[in-house]
Amino acid sequence: MPIRNRIAEMQENITEWRRHLHQHPELLYDVHKTASFVVERLEGFGVDEITPGIGQTGVVAVIKGKSDTKGRVIGLRADMDALPIEEASGVDYASTVPGKMHACGHDGHTAILLGTAQYLSETRNFDGTVVLIFQPAEEGGAGGKAMCDDGLMERWGIQEVYGLHNMPGLPVGSFATRPGPLLASADEFGIVVKGKGGHAAAPHEAVDTTLVAAQIVVALQSIVSRSVNPIHRVVLTVGTFESDSNASNVIAHRVRMKGTVRTLDPEGRGLAEMRIRKIAEHTAQAYGAEAEVTWDEGYPVTINTEAETAYAVDAARAVSDNVDEVTDPIMPAEDFSFMLQERPGAYIFLGNGEGPMCHHPAYIFEDDAIPFGCSWFAELVERRMPLTNN
Repeated sequence: MPIRNRIAEMQENITEWRRHLHQHPELLYDVHKTASFVVERLEGFGVDEITPGIGQTGVVAVIKGKSDTKGRVIGLRADMDALPIEEASGVDYASTVPGKMHACGHDGHTAILLGTAQYLSETRNFDGTVVLIFQPAEEGGAGGKAMCDDGLMERWGIQEVYGLHNMPGLPVGSFATRPGPLLASADEFGIVVKGKGGHAAAPHEAVDTTLVAAQIVVALQSIVSRSVNPIHRVVLTVGTFESDSNASNVIAHRVRMKGTVRTLDPEGRGLAEMRIRKIAEHTAQAYGAEAEVTWDEGYPVTINTEAETAYAVDAARAVSDNVDEVTDPIMPAEDFSFMLQERPGAYIFLGNGEGPMCHHPAYIFEDDAIPFGCSWFAELVERRMPLTNN
């Protein structure tokens, strides 16, 4: 097995950390207990520097190699937050917090980076500096952006940054990534259609907002089929649709809808926003109604830089004989994208075996994936910052 022996020896302890975190999930930026747990472990490993409170509740730690002849600095990132989901996994270490669950494996990511920290602190077989990034609020809170806004890259002089995410459906011990877009952007829009309410028996005296809104929903799909280049991926979904009346014999005065737009093309974000506004406003106008559109810019496209992806693949091949270096991009979003906007780097998927997908109440992180993740991080560091012979 290409897993490093020392990391294999550590797996039982790392698994205990992971399961402890799983039992005590926290949401968004309210990850104080998780951050404290991370800091306590890092202190025990003897890392060179620990700074809490970056991006509100993030933790940054520094490990220096045996030498530093070239001034190289590499960042390794893990996310710490959970999801507002009631757990239904049935494991004996299930969440002890009602309505909160590590349903995306961030407990595993944090444990993997802690295991990597212990290994690197013990060995220090590299020439340069490693910056460990424990991030809050990946699940919708843009914690990655908050840490960058706090000067993460500049304060610690990070030159490259890498991260991983477990992937159900991929075999344990496998890896998958690709250069260029790997995950989509995710923006949210809201549309309020205003008309003239009335009695269902006298539609001619009203402006039927439900009819207008329905036409808008249908017309919005033309953005994907007719406005976007067919070779580019865009997903537009109207997720909510509600009127200000729940009576069957009333024409509502207002209808509100919300949706998301996901794309792998950064330019497609601007196109989608422009077309949504025009379609909503002009369709409403054609029916004698009004439409107000709001746009909430979310996570950008996660774009791996080419050279750094090659480094990530080389490290993965040293750890596993199952590496997909041209995997298809997928349409969920990830706020590691903000870090990749600041510095070159790469994001990679770590096989989690068969089972429910992330964000499912029965999802569970596969502990046998831990040594592969730790070994990949360690291999990446030692390959990118090799010790020189004196």
